Amino acid sequence: MDQGHRREGVDLEEAFFAKESTRLLEQLRAKDQKEEQREMLRQVVRIKDEAFLDRLIALEIRPETAMALRLIPLVTVAWADGHMDDREREAILNAAREQGLAAEEMSRQVLRDWLESKPDVRLLNLWKDYIRHIWNKFTDDEQFQMRQNLLSAAEEVASSAGGFLGLAKISAAEQEVIDDLKKTLD
Repeated sequence: MDQGHRREGVDLEEAFFAKESTRLLEQLRAKDQKEEQREMLRQVVRIKDEAFLDRLIALEIRPETAMALRLIPLVTVAWADGHMDDREREAILNAAREQGLAAEEMSRQVLRDWLESKPDVRLLNLWKDYIRHIWNKFTDDEQFQMRQNLLSAAEEVASSAGGFLGLAKISAAEQEVIDDLKKTLD
């Protein structure tokens, strides 16, 4: 075998393995990105179930989306009576901290805006449309748990202000929003 033929064989092998290495490297990067996304979602949704997290990833639900899905109903409940009480604001901030929001500057700014001025009613309508689109992708147990978590947080925000003049635990306007959330999650 002559030297030129041998060099061609080596070039062929290097080209093959370089292509194969590139493919393997891309697979590793994709796996790392998925793991990073899974970890970020885990921090936001506070659920360790890998199948649930993988379902969120398959549905292309990013951590920011998961956070919005959690906080939009709470902000809507707090603004239901036309103003936001300091105790409602604190209840929402506590929920945001539980969601790991403190690390995301952009999310904090959006939340600050929502706490200062009432969000457009279309925001809740978009939330409901999105929920209706993805809701049946979850198991019955996951739906039950998400529903319980969201509704208990919404009721906590509503009851934090003490209702109208402190006479009722949850105002009629807040209860109406909570009832609407329940219908959407049924």
